[in-house]
Amino acid sequence: MKRFDDLLIRCPRLGGEVTFAYCRVEQGDLPCSRIIECWPSLPVKEWLQEVLTPEEWDRFVNRPPGDRISTIFKAVDSLKKKP
Repeated sequence: MKRFDDLLIRCPRLGGEVTFAYCRVEQGDLPCSRIIECWPSLPVKEWLQEVLTPEEWDRFVNRPPGDRISTIFKAVDSLKKKP
């Protein structure tokens, strides 16, 4: 799926454009909770079921989605940690 990393979409949670690469790691060790809905033209669900462990898949499908402000603050924090 890394071949799709440069594709852009408008993020309904952040309100701006993001790449597929961002969506894949938006929650740190897990993808964004909306990745399947936001990228319907890609085989995202099948890919996630292949790459995530059963425990990660369970955490992914059973976690509550974050609100917009929390997501923005998490994104800013993760950018601050990058070299």
